[in-house]
Amino acid sequence: MLNEELENENNLELGTELEGEETIHDITSVSGLYENWFLDYASYVILERAVPALEDGFKPVQRRIMHAMKEMDDGRFNKVANVIGQTMQYHPHGDASIGDAIVNLGQKDLLIETQGNWGDVRTGDSAAAPRYIEARLTKFALDVVFNAQTTEWQLSYDGRKNEPITLPVKFPLLLAQGVEGIAVGLSTKIMPHNFRELIKGSIDVLKGRKTQLLPDFPTGGLGDFTNYNGGGRGGKIRLRATIEKVDKSLLVIRDVPYGTTTTALMDSIVKASENNKIKIKKVVDNTAAAVEIQVHIPPGISPDLTIDALYAFTDCEVSISPNTCVIIEDKPRFLNVDDLLRMSTVKTVRLLERELEIRMGELEDKWHQSSLEKIFIENRIYRDIEECETWEAVLEAIDKGLDPFKPMLRREVTQEDIIRLTEIKIKRISKFDAFKADEFIKKLEDEMAEVADNLANLTRYAISYFEGLLAKYGKGKERKTQIRTFDVVSAQKVAIANQKLYVNRKDGFVGYGLKKDEFVCDCSDMDDIIAIRKDGKFMVSKITDKIFMGKDIIHVGVYNKNDEHMVYNMIYVDGKTGIAFAKRFAVTSITRDKEYDLTKGEKNSKVIYLTANPNSESELVSIQLQPASTARVKQFDFDFAELLIKGKGSQGNIVTKYPIKKVTQKALGESTRGGREIYYDEVIGRLNTENRGRYLGSFNTDDTILVLFKDGSYELTSFDLTNHYDVANIETIHKFSPEVVVSAVYTEGETKVTYVKRFQVETTTVGKRFTFISESKGSKLLAASVAEAPKAEIKFQRDKKSEKETEILLLSDFIDVKGWRAMGNKLNYFKVFGVTIPQAEVVEVAKVKNSTKTIKAVKVETKVSEKIALGYASGEEINLDILPLQPETELSVESEQNGDVAAAPKKEKRQLNLF
Repeated sequence: MLNEELENENNLELGTELEGEETIHDITSVSGLYENWFLDYASYVILERAVPALEDGFKPVQRRIMHAMKEMDDGRFNKVANVIGQTMQYHPHGDASIGDAIVNLGQKDLLIETQGNWGDVRTGDSAAAPRYIEARLTKFALDVVFNAQTTEWQLSYDGRKNEPITLPVKFPLLLAQGVEGIAVGLSTKIMPHNFRELIKGSIDVLKGRKTQLLPDFPTGGLGDFTNYNGGGRGGKIRLRATIEKVDKSLLVIRDVPYGTTTTALMDSIVKASENNKIKIKKVVDNTAAAVEIQVHIPPGISPDLTIDALYAFTDCEVSISPNTCVIIEDKPRFLNVDDLLRMSTVKTVRLLERELEIRMGELEDKWHQSSLEKIFIENRIYRDIEECETWEAVLEAIDKGLDPFKPMLRREVTQEDIIRLTEIKIKRISKFDAFKADEFIKKLEDEMAEVADNLANLTRYAISYFEGLLAKYGKGKERKTQIRTFDVVSAQKVAIANQKLYVNRKDGFVGYGLKKDEFVCDCSDMDDIIAIRKDGKFMVSKITDKIFMGKDIIHVGVYNKNDEHMVYNMIYVDGKTGIAFAKRFAVTSITRDKEYDLTKGEKNSKVIYLTANPNSESELVSIQLQPASTARVKQFDFDFAELLIKGKGSQGNIVTKYPIKKVTQKALGESTRGGREIYYDEVIGRLNTENRGRYLGSFNTDDTILVLFKDGSYELTSFDLTNHYDVANIETIHKFSPEVVVSAVYTEGETKVTYVKRFQVETTTVGKRFTFISESKGSKLLAASVAEAPKAEIKFQRDKKSEKETEILLLSDFIDVKGWRAMGNKLNYFKVFGVTIPQAEVVEVAKVKNSTKTIKAVKVETKVSEKIALGYASGEEINLDILPLQPETELSVESEQNGDVAAAPKKEKRQLNLF
């Protein structure tokens, strides 16, 4: 029985015919149904909900909104509630989705003109209810988006009305508005781009030029698009708010990054403050017509460091990963924005061509009808039908009367044409004016010739079309997001000291949770910690509440990677030979949590003296030997300055072969690495020590930087690497010296007279700006330099009738050095168009690490004083001695200790014997 049931069941599944029962066909498993339904759903969401079409750049709901508003358009505003109701005839979803889409389109301020409270993308405020706000299509939308003659139509979801498959948009609308959508299995995120740049980009495409589009956001701010990757997958953009430093206690945020709001930004600042990432007194939102968020800083906190911390720990900086995905021929495709622009431009050209063809057809039809009418009336063909008794005879008589004139026409005469002639009223025939008829036909012929010319030169016509759009709608649509290159703000470097570091030296534990043990220093919870033990081994680890780093710790502190100025002076005893070695070393590169040995690695080696010197200070120490030692001198001095600074793995120099009782510091020496070599990166406006950008010089503790601004002011700043410099507003930046002379050319605001002045900076206040040109409204700095004897190239006009001239003026001969408040001497020209002054160049001080090394001096552009820095290699430094040599000079160091230094141009060599 069981076997029979199984057999019957198998027969049913196979669809075989059983006796006395119907045949069963097409049995589908549940899993199969699920697979088909899911694919159908995924396809629907991708094509009909989330991803825009290439042809017009709209998602279906947006397209239906635009079509509904076009149907309602009468030039006046309509309630958004009415627009939603109209759109629901085409959109099979609820009113909420339509309302959200309308608000989204309206906030982009391109296609929909709004009235009422439509919300604010900067603050996150939502729009008022649809019954309170109004909308109508903009003139731009009416010109660019719609044309019933070139639109393809389909039935709406209920079959009652026609709706557009896509709208004939003659503009890269998708790139202008941007779009974001999440479908099943894929998503799209296209950034908005600048209106004017898109039109210029389309013109470049038509002219065969290469394009490179970069996003532009309605919220403004700063954007780093280095890794934009054309908006394709894998790209990344970084956006920052513009933060203005008002004074030492106040920062003002002037805009918000795209995708965030003032409320979210303030919340992120408060959260970072509560987590001890930044220190602020309070944050106040004064946003009205413009964004203004005030961040108040407590005394003693660096505003520049706070700016970096805001970028590192809050929404003042955000990252966005674009993903350009569009529907092309009912399939999603991933592109880059430049390809998208090219395809959109080609589509626009095709639409323009189709419009011209349609217009040509209309003109030809009008010309044909006007010509027939003229022939019909002028030649009195209408009289031929007076005796006709039937309709067929009337048509035949007119056709026969037209026969002599048919060769003059551009196409055949159809029965419809003849019927139209019979419909002409007697009144019109009686008032027919042949001159006006000829004039009208001539006008049609001229327009037809113009259209034919445009069709023959389609690219030229398309360029003219885009130029017309730019002229008509481009005003007020300038770029809002400034294109910048950002430095990477290290969260570790800008984190405030929100923890205290403790150590249990004996047991070997370090951390901020050991509050009963020895306090070391303040630190942040993002720092790395270095611990050196008595056995000469050390380790670097991430700070935690408590971490074991080995017993008998003799030094612990915060570790800063690549800090060459942190130098350790150490004396250790080798465990195998008992010989004491001294070494100076820097720890500049390590692997975290890996143990390193500072000794020769022999068992029982131990450190008997160790100091950490943040500015590479040397030391004079007193060494006392064991009383039982056989050495004749049992106490002597040792100077660490005699040692070269080497790597952590170096053996060191022998101090003594005898056992040491103790080592005590006798005197702290000077820094042996000299000042910090500071460079200014003119791209990002930051200082660095990584040889990136323009060399400013070697800076010691009391040195400062002189910044000349384009608004005619100057400021002395420290050389702190956290300093921010606004590149766009800086005229020049140099190391400050009291002897430096500033040469400036400026225009006085009231009199419009151009002045030249030369002065020395007399103020010493750091961090305060002083205006050195006239403070009258409209005063403008034309050029400024700190070159030793600058030559200004001045473009001017002597009087109204004369042509523009150029003159080279040696400013040191034109005016003497005066006080910084002096007006200066007048330039007696009718009008000055521009001034250029070469900037002073600083020669880089070379560092020699090997016994023989060739170095190349920096080229000196100043022609008046061609000098380079020449020095003698002592250890690792070159001590400066200014000599008058030629540019492109090469220096070769022959001996590391007592040798000769030769300085010579490429083909000539001169010897300088120092000893």
